[in-house]
Amino acid sequence: MFTGLIEGTGVVERVDTRDSGCVLTVALPAEILVVPGDSIAVDGVCLTVTAVIDQRVSVDVSPETVRVTSIGTFGAGRAVNLERPLRADARLGGHFVLGHVDGVGRIRGLRKDGASYWFEIEAPAGVVKYLIDKGSIAVNGISLTVARLDGSVFGVQIVPYTWQHTALAFAKPGDPVNLEADVLGKYVARLLQGQTAGDAGTGTP
Repeated sequence: MFTGLIEGTGVVERVDTRDSGCVLTVALPAEILVVPGDSIAVDGVCLTVTAVIDQRVSVDVSPETVRVTSIGTFGAGRAVNLERPLRADARLGGHFVLGHVDGVGRIRGLRKDGASYWFEIEAPAGVVKYLIDKGSIAVNGISLTVARLDGSVFGVQIVPYTWQHTALAFAKPGDPVNLEADVLGKYVARLLQGQTAGDAGTGTP
């Protein structure tokens, strides 16, 4: 599990395609130390480290992960957000992020707003149904607050620190982004859906 507080950015050095999936090689910043077998979130996607050589890590990406995330668009030189899993004794500063992407959205607008930046992102229906005004959303692994919600498009405000310390500084309109809705909201929705189905089956008004 992660928090959506990005620890640093890395750079994709290689993308080797293998049987519809791929192997990513990512150069990590010095402060992010991992060993083979560790989990790491790369642009919000939970992956397993398979090798580490001189701060360069390799991670296997399954065909399904390529299909349901933006990883299929990655190329050498791309900056990516990185986060190691939350330790049991650590403070939770963002929100619960699993690294299980719900869908790929697309940046529809980007503009400066004072010292901050305003992003408008179009989300697929499978993500929109879990969004609420002032709720949490992970965008490329970053814990953000839904500041505006208008149909399938939601807005988020990026403060200067986040802009300077994440790969969003390289984003542009039209780019795909990995989206993960708040897992607590998803569990509540599922529970209520089950109760509704149960009421319908028993004839409860």
